[in-house]
Amino acid sequence: MRENLLLMIGGPQGSGLETSAIVLTRAFANKGYNVFSDREYYSNIKGKHSYTHMRISARECKSLSYPVDLIVAMDAETVFTHFDDIAKGGYLFYDINVVNTKLTRIPSMGAYLKKRLSERFIEMKIDETLGSLINHIKEQGVNTIGLDYLKYLKELSKKYTLSLSVASKYLSAIAIGIVTAATGLEEKYVFNGIKHRLIGREKIIKHNMDLIGNIVKEVKDIVGEPLKLKVPEVKNKEILVASGNEIIAMGKIVGGLRLQTYYPITPAADESLYLESKAILKANGKLLGNIVVVQTEDELAAIASAIGGALTGARTATSTSGPGFSLMVEGFGWAGMTETPVVVTYYQRGGPSTGLPTRGAQSDLLFAMFAGHGVFPRIVLASGDHLEAFYDAIDAFNFAEKYQTPVIHLVDKFLANSVATIPIPDFSKIRIERGNIVDGDEDYKRFDFNHIISPRAFIGSKAIMWYTGDEHGEKGNIVDDPIARMKIHEKRMKKLEIADKEIPISRRAELYGNEEADILIVGWGSVKGVVLDAISNMKDRDISYLHLRIFSPFPKDYVKKLLTKSEMVIAIEHSYEAQIAKLIELFTGYEIKHSIVKYTGRPIYEHEVVNALRKILSEKVKKVVLSYGK
Repeated sequence: MRENLLLMIGGPQGSGLETSAIVLTRAFANKGYNVFSDREYYSNIKGKHSYTHMRISARECKSLSYPVDLIVAMDAETVFTHFDDIAKGGYLFYDINVVNTKLTRIPSMGAYLKKRLSERFIEMKIDETLGSLINHIKEQGVNTIGLDYLKYLKELSKKYTLSLSVASKYLSAIAIGIVTAATGLEEKYVFNGIKHRLIGREKIIKHNMDLIGNIVKEVKDIVGEPLKLKVPEVKNKEILVASGNEIIAMGKIVGGLRLQTYYPITPAADESLYLESKAILKANGKLLGNIVVVQTEDELAAIASAIGGALTGARTATSTSGPGFSLMVEGFGWAGMTETPVVVTYYQRGGPSTGLPTRGAQSDLLFAMFAGHGVFPRIVLASGDHLEAFYDAIDAFNFAEKYQTPVIHLVDKFLANSVATIPIPDFSKIRIERGNIVDGDEDYKRFDFNHIISPRAFIGSKAIMWYTGDEHGEKGNIVDDPIARMKIHEKRMKKLEIADKEIPISRRAELYGNEEADILIVGWGSVKGVVLDAISNMKDRDISYLHLRIFSPFPKDYVKKLLTKSEMVIAIEHSYEAQIAKLIELFTGYEIKHSIVKYTGRPIYEHEVVNALRKILSEKVKKVVLSYGK
């Protein structure tokens, strides 16, 4: 038995792959396993290739790697795309009804990939049929098992008097059944996962479990339980199973969110959709209040509406991705000028322009730091994993109101679309800080020069105030006087100095490992998990990881101290130029000379980091560019 399993389920977009992943994640989590999964998909509603990549482990897991131990292919394209992603001795399950499919006859496959594969097949001396490729895979030491998917669907159709088109919607249950059988997972855990996913839909639950049961029996008759997992020694008593989008939404709810605005954009929209489903807040049957979630006509309206809500005293956020934030920048600057505590949850994806709409990146760091003309304070924080994202969503509101400044909460697509088992957050660590709030009166000065962070009254209170994008005086009236300009401008900018002193270093940067380590890796966002997994497998080298969580105000003294202690510093990032290295040099003067970067839009994998580190350490190369993934 094994304690760690890597698997992939692939098929056409819209075929229930997300449901398969969620059901299996919950099933394995209920048994006590740790699960981490990522969903990769094209910018397409239905039809193009999509897949879920999962790690299931009896111990903690924070990232993904290749090769995988198991691929369940729901169509021919999955086998063609991922045939060399399977480990020797691993298992490929496929549909025997598509073995005669030719590579050239797959309309959904991209032309570039099809061309590359055709050239490879010529070198491998195999024809372009799936059957020929499967024979090659088998010769490479992979166990290939063909099943008749259509037979299962016809049996389901006949048993429950369903049309074949309706029965075909249960294709995802075939994948669930294969994984259940191959790993030796008990069906009762799968049943719990199905029930959670399909609450109240008893007929559909029954159909799914019937089909899964048939698959499990046949697979076990053919191969047994070849990938049976070791039972976890320590079972978590309470865990959450959530995507990054969902856990951020949960954090916002706990943090007191009352208005969320958005315009639909990938991968940000899932957060707002989740909030809409939880908009009525109840506890023990008692109504506590509600959240207003507003889909606006565009991103300009989204940021403007969020600012309006914040001025009334509501904890307000807007959620978007790179193209959307580009449109929000003018409004964001207005919030900076008016010291409005609004939160922007910024999900990064591949750019520029529309770029890679459904793929990830970390290339918006410098944009987030400096977006907007002129200079105004903003707090920029970034999350490295699901638990950090939960706390960061709350702190974003706290920082916004305490320092009366807009806040950007940076998240990358890899965290947003990954699903993980995480411990229940420690609610004793949560604080709600609203800053200096007053009722105000007719003499109220919203931007009182006697305070760097002036007492804040809300629109609708007794106080009279003015808000304008122009430079202004203490009450908010427009001013053009040079001395008044200096006073209000310096007052705004000094808020970051206060934040720099008050926000503890432990909240802004975390060191994993020894301060005196020979090698220091510096990163942020979702690279945290993959770096920690990678260096845990390189025990022959003394490597530490510095994880940055707040970029503005930047913890320059602490970072510089750590950088100068190590013999070699390596930056890692999902971008072309390792923007974190540029930012560090800007604030500390320290030049990081080595980097590991990836800009394909696909995740960074554990085996890639290990190989890149070994290359840098042995060959002293300056930059390693990663490219694994489909």
